[in-house]
Amino acid sequence: MWLHKEPVNYSIYQFKYHNQRIFGRYYVAEIAKKYKRTLLDWRPDIIIPIPLHPAKQRKRGYNQSALVAKELGKCLGATVDIKGFRRVRGTVPQKGLNPAERRMNLQGAFSVREYLRTALKGKRVLLVDDIYTTGSTMDEAARILKKEGAEKVFYLTISIGQGY
Repeated sequence: MWLHKEPVNYSIYQFKYHNQRIFGRYYVAEIAKKYKRTLLDWRPDIIIPIPLHPAKQRKRGYNQSALVAKELGKCLGATVDIKGFRRVRGTVPQKGLNPAERRMNLQGAFSVREYLRTALKGKRVLLVDDIYTTGSTMDEAARILKKEGAEKVFYLTISIGQGY
């Protein structure tokens, strides 16, 4: 939606690390103004946020991508699943890594719970995250979801790194 530069990067930092959860509603309202038709055309059956590792979520208190996914679900009238796609291995923050290191960092990081595996068969998934930089996170998440039966995987992020 936005380039990841001032003031957006500051806003997302506040959203992620300073409990400014209300920002999630604002982001979705703005995304809906511009992209609701496209999102509806994708016809997602399930909206899934990129998960945080449980230790990181406990420390932060919430998953910012899950907040956006829930708001999007309300806006689009789509099912949101925040528990079936899990981060099972802790990873170092992606922001300091080059593209190859990012891909390596995410190998084996995600898994799908059995109930979601069944629900994914032939479905269209909308993955939600906060920042798209190199695409490593989305690529790995989409790979796992497609391996588990998703027909199509689309993605939506709040911001995109410059140059991508």
